[in-house]
Amino acid sequence: MKRFFLFWVLLLFMFGCSKEEVSNDLVDDSHIVVDEIIEARLHSTNKVFNWQDVDLDVLWKAVKEGDNLVTVGYGGADDYDKVNDTRLQKQKETLLDDILRLEKEVLGKKTQMSDVLLTANKTLTYFDVFIFNKKTLEFIKSQQNIRYVEPANYIFKGKARKGSAKTSSLGCGTDAQTISSSDYSVVAPAAWVPWNFAHHNIQQAWNHSTGAGIGVGVIDTGISPDQDNFDSDFNSGQSSGRSVGKDGTYVSSWWPWADPDGPDDQCGHGTSMAGMVAAPRTGENVPVGVAYNANLFTVRGTNDVVLDGYSEQDGVADAITLLANRSNTKVISMSLGHIFSVGKISDAVKYAVNRKGKLFFSAGGTSTYYTSWYGVIFPASMSETVAVTGITDGSYYETCAVCHKGSEIDFTIVMQRDGDDSRTSVSLGFDGNTANYVGGSSIATATTAGIAALVWAQHPNWKNDRVLQKLKESAHLYPNRDGNFGWGTIDALQAVQ
Repeated sequence: MKRFFLFWVLLLFMFGCSKEEVSNDLVDDSHIVVDEIIEARLHSTNKVFNWQDVDLDVLWKAVKEGDNLVTVGYGGADDYDKVNDTRLQKQKETLLDDILRLEKEVLGKKTQMSDVLLTANKTLTYFDVFIFNKKTLEFIKSQQNIRYVEPANYIFKGKARKGSAKTSSLGCGTDAQTISSSDYSVVAPAAWVPWNFAHHNIQQAWNHSTGAGIGVGVIDTGISPDQDNFDSDFNSGQSSGRSVGKDGTYVSSWWPWADPDGPDDQCGHGTSMAGMVAAPRTGENVPVGVAYNANLFTVRGTNDVVLDGYSEQDGVADAITLLANRSNTKVISMSLGHIFSVGKISDAVKYAVNRKGKLFFSAGGTSTYYTSWYGVIFPASMSETVAVTGITDGSYYETCAVCHKGSEIDFTIVMQRDGDDSRTSVSLGFDGNTANYVGGSSIATATTAGIAALVWAQHPNWKNDRVLQKLKESAHLYPNRDGNFGWGTIDALQAVQ
């Protein structure tokens, strides 16, 4: 059952209306197949899909198929976080009053604002409303200073998704794996160094920095409650004097005002990403993280790696805002994304980077059920993020078997053996002292975030742009930028010197 389906049914019952009456749509739009329109645009542009590029009829069809829930971003282009601006407050209030007036035409005169408005964000300039009148949608789109109008709960089910054995996993996996001894080396006190660290001189960089004093935030599927390396063993071995925090913003319940599920990982992806960033250098014979003395704060913002629908998109936007407001978090790593641009997530990213000075690392794209022809996904496609993809250890730049590339990519990480798709990087497993092979642009992103923490720990007074410039200067292709691989592969040793 979709999260808002029952809420919608209750709303219709309250006002005694049929579905046809509520839709207020006399034109037959059965010929409009939204998924086909999306896929055609993806193939023709090879760029992230944006709802602002479709006409009113297509948008309205998507709104109806997405439980009639709509996100509206108001204000000018640079007003994404100015909720306390008197001008913008007045604009929001006037707009909501007009929405309520138009919705009363189909829902009845007794309709109240609480029946239409789901939530208005307190930090960013957007709100979520239920719209059952096509005239309302048309009115909003016609207004000045509306940054975006998007179906907030539309779920893409395109051809690339159907019939795939991977559609149920979405990057998840909790089973421990047997790791070949050739895929790691051992350092004191008994920690595993993943094989690919050597391609970035990460172990040599530890002679200069281990990330101490720098906070890294990881937005993903959470942390496994059974992984004690993020609990009792977080400060053990050669990792000490640091902190770990966990939170959750994802709400799985269909009930709109339910509390978040909490920080616990149900997927496994988030645990592995956090492990790559900051797993302790302990004596338990498990993989160590890149910045093993950095502080870590993880947020469960989603259920899996593809940001489908309201619950995951809203959870991620809230997670980004939460980390943006943490003064001791400098670096944000998010190995999640979608083929759609999502306005509220875009607002949150801009807030974190432009207003709060964070470095935001985002995965360029790892095909699960989407085909590898597609370019860089959202939000890695944004100029505000640092986009990362994975490559093999072959003689020249070759993407991993499932990694995306494109002009938006900033850096590459070696994370897959050339000619062997199964031999990828190694990170902490879901339970205790276990390990997994983890690949794709996801692990590449987490690796780069860890390297950024090493650099920032060397220069704690630097701003985000200075740290990013140092990473660029340490990359193999600098000062030339490649059209698919950006500045190329980072040399962590050079970056911290």
